[in-house]
Amino acid sequence: MKLFFERLVTRRNFLKDCSWLALSGVVLSRLVKFAEAQEAKLGYITAHKALYYDKLSSNRVRCNLCPRGCVVGSGNRGFCRVRENRHGDYYTLVYSNPCAVHIDPIEKKPLFHFHPGTTALSIATAGCNFTCKNCQNYDISQARPDDTVNIDLSPEDVADLAVKYNAPTIAYTYTEPTVFYEYMLETARRAKARGVLNIYHSNGYINEEPLVKLVQYLDGANVDLKGFSNTFYEEITGGTLNPVLESLKILKQHGVWLEITNLVIPTKNDSEGSIKDLCLWIKNELGKETPVHFSRFYPQYKLQNLPPTPVETLKRAAAIAHTVGLDYVYIGNVPGITEENTYCPKCSKMIIGRTGYHVHTYKIKDGRCEFCQAGIAGRWK
Repeated sequence: MKLFFERLVTRRNFLKDCSWLALSGVVLSRLVKFAEAQEAKLGYITAHKALYYDKLSSNRVRCNLCPRGCVVGSGNRGFCRVRENRHGDYYTLVYSNPCAVHIDPIEKKPLFHFHPGTTALSIATAGCNFTCKNCQNYDISQARPDDTVNIDLSPEDVADLAVKYNAPTIAYTYTEPTVFYEYMLETARRAKARGVLNIYHSNGYINEEPLVKLVQYLDGANVDLKGFSNTFYEEITGGTLNPVLESLKILKQHGVWLEITNLVIPTKNDSEGSIKDLCLWIKNELGKETPVHFSRFYPQYKLQNLPPTPVETLKRAAAIAHTVGLDYVYIGNVPGITEENTYCPKCSKMIIGRTGYHVHTYKIKDGRCEFCQAGIAGRWK
């Protein structure tokens, strides 16, 4: 079981997680005890009938879950590596088969306006429908479930664990939740029935019909708006921009609490014009109260030739966002920076103070600034 637990803590977050744990007093033994009690297994554990596909001639199928629309012959898998055609029927190989289970601070998602200071039981499976060259979790996102260490954990089990460990929220995260859609959907149903909230961190690359079904059970989302051009998306992610924009509008229209993350990559999506266009679109289509997180890039995976994002670039992006008129703008992956705090858009006083994932100041009461009584957008405890 040691191998499975080691997968729970990725290299990129080890030091930051340790800092948060020290500040909060959370004891890891409760999670270790849970992990050690399970039977981990290399390779997928079972297959489950997939949703959203059409049967075609010659035992082929067309997947309708995401904009790729993969046409898959019998015995083959879709682009995401986790869906397989078996004699004309389509199956997901990651249902109840997570390769990562962890209890995280909600701020790690990152969600800064969604029940600050609480925790989320976070799960992920192998696979992704993007091929991002900068992926931080490429060892599982670009893997098949055959090649990851998985654990047999049903939707009911996940909901039970959230209650047991006093996590008010379940997060579908680390890899792209769309590829484990059926598992996420059923888990979210069970969680909602237990009074547990559901959030996901997504690339937004999902078709309208499955997304509209999902939002019935979704309370919050952080979506990576990775850039603001098709050229960038095609080069860096292997996807396209417009479907992501449509997903963002659907989430907003259905009342899901929404925050945006933009990883600023030097020479790729860091021009002032691109950042301004992105911010203007967010303001006009999603509303100025939508929090935006400009996150620092570090060299990894297939972009190790690029330098880390200069902090000055991130501060310039934040300044552009404020100039455009966005109310809540953050800088991420820069420890100790003041832009990880929340300031009232009316009186400018700090109303949530953060150090990493730790919330040390909280000046919001009944959804209002305690200093000037201005309403603060979000979902507050």
